[in-house]
Amino acid sequence: MKKIVTRFAPSPTGYIHIGNVRSAIYPYLLARQNGGIMILRIEDTDRGRYVEGATELIEDTLNWLGLEWDEGPIVGGPSEPYFQSERKEIYHAWAKKLIESGRAYADPTPPEKIDEYRKECNEKKIPFLYRNFRPENPPEWKPGIPLRFKSEPKEYFWTDEVMGEMHAGPEVLDDIILIKKDGYPTYNFAHIVDDAEMGVTHVMRGVEYLSSTPNYLALYEALNLDRPKLVSLPHILAPTGNKKLGKRDGAKSATEYRDDGVLPEAMLNYLACLGWNDGTEQEIYTKDELIKNFSLDRIQNSGARYDETKLLWMNGQWIRRIFDEQGVDALYEKTSGFWPGTAANFDDEYKKKVLSIIYDRLKVLSDLRSMTSYFFEVPRLDLDMLKNNKFLKKLSESELEDLMKKTIAKFSALSEWDADSLQGALNELLEETSKKPAELFSLIRIALSFAPFSPALNLTLEVLGREVSLSRLNSVARAI
Repeated sequence: MKKIVTRFAPSPTGYIHIGNVRSAIYPYLLARQNGGIMILRIEDTDRGRYVEGATELIEDTLNWLGLEWDEGPIVGGPSEPYFQSERKEIYHAWAKKLIESGRAYADPTPPEKIDEYRKECNEKKIPFLYRNFRPENPPEWKPGIPLRFKSEPKEYFWTDEVMGEMHAGPEVLDDIILIKKDGYPTYNFAHIVDDAEMGVTHVMRGVEYLSSTPNYLALYEALNLDRPKLVSLPHILAPTGNKKLGKRDGAKSATEYRDDGVLPEAMLNYLACLGWNDGTEQEIYTKDELIKNFSLDRIQNSGARYDETKLLWMNGQWIRRIFDEQGVDALYEKTSGFWPGTAANFDDEYKKKVLSIIYDRLKVLSDLRSMTSYFFEVPRLDLDMLKNNKFLKKLSESELEDLMKKTIAKFSALSEWDADSLQGALNELLEETSKKPAELFSLIRIALSFAPFSPALNLTLEVLGREVSLSRLNSVARAI
């Protein structure tokens, strides 16, 4: 059997969108599952939209997700170069084949004239097809003049691996531009040449290209090329579900999610399952499990709604999974840059202790900044937070002071400052004060952290240590 070769061919026109990322995941999974080749090709022939640094951003995002490519920029390969802007001579050579066979012609028609043709068709309420306005005696083609494909309208039938059996009539075939005035190819021509030269067996791209497929089939035919397998990927829809996801719908770039502390494992997992499932109830997949279970026939043919809440839930699941299966060191390695600024004054071992008691509350790693600040600096004393707490507002200041003094005395008498000893002391305090856990524990928790919530109280006390804990409790007792 012929080796499977897939490709991801993004345009370097800005940040890498969530939909772009998914278009890289499926070709990667298919190639890896079958021992095939994954190619990264940069489609940068639209020089007007080219953004400096965008290629590096694409490479960085793929590396972050663990989607390594076998051929392409950096790694090289037998089909170099992998930047379309450097392959101009290759496209011109293929274009000449079409000219020689009578299937392409130079088109000197000025844009204003083409606009007149289009307007004429609009007024007559008929579809605008350029093949009805071909120049009668086109000049010899040379760079500086657009080159058009000379279509031969007919019916086309093809199989899409996701959409099934497809059919298009001759009315959709037209004389598309192959080479632009600037000498660069259009996408319509360049991708067909590149896929042929690079031996691509599976072309996976968004469903929006489905309407252009008949023109692509005509080009394969005119160039005497075998058709690759065509795989149309459904749209990722906005959260409302009524349109394609766009920048205005709140979806951030992959880089922004990474900067927020979304793990690559979670992003890969979520996007792979956005439009695909293996028919089970499983939701959390490792990369190896995705490679094993992926199949083209399980890609859905309708749009998949983007749900950031689900992504963040999945990220929380992955944070816990890494901690539980690989340990605190493995998770800690991923937290660099996400701690509060004051954490720089503390060593790694202390931060690992903090992470060990807070990890199961994190949705994204950047939550560490707001959730752990009181472990690294004395929180601002806010008595209103005590007075307005729903469990404490019924207690008088003298009751609060009495509870604080009893707590300080109990903790000061402990010979061991560990989680079990502290929990025992807390249980004794409940009995001795006849207070409900919500009352007593809320008072101690707020006095230690002045934060909306904290981990289990005995664990918080253990990590803060005897000296810091008693100092904070005494400060609050004096303030009351």
